[in-house]
Amino acid sequence: MDAQHLNLIYLIVAAALATFATRFGGYVLITQLKRIPPRLEAALNAVPAAVLTTLVAPAFVYGGFDVAAAMLVAFAIGLRFATLRMLLVGWVAVMVIRHVIL
Repeated sequence: MDAQHLNLIYLIVAAALATFATRFGGYVLITQLKRIPPRLEAALNAVPAAVLTTLVAPAFVYGGFDVAAAMLVAFAIGLRFATLRMLLVGWVAVMVIRHVIL
């Protein structure tokens, strides 16, 4: 095994250990608290939005015109209608853009 593959294995193991340590540390921290402080609760409540942003933003920026336009249409529909309708309209928008406009 050459040095490049060995470095990659070390990197993967280090990332796995760091992920495990942060998850285990968070669990230990929360179980030791009798009451969750308001600032910590606010930070924990912000996590889902942050995760969603990290998943959506790269697709919006690098996914092309069709994906960005479909996301904007889905966002506009999502402000007014239920999730299923938003997903359906976003899917239709990307299909129309890909097959009719582009």
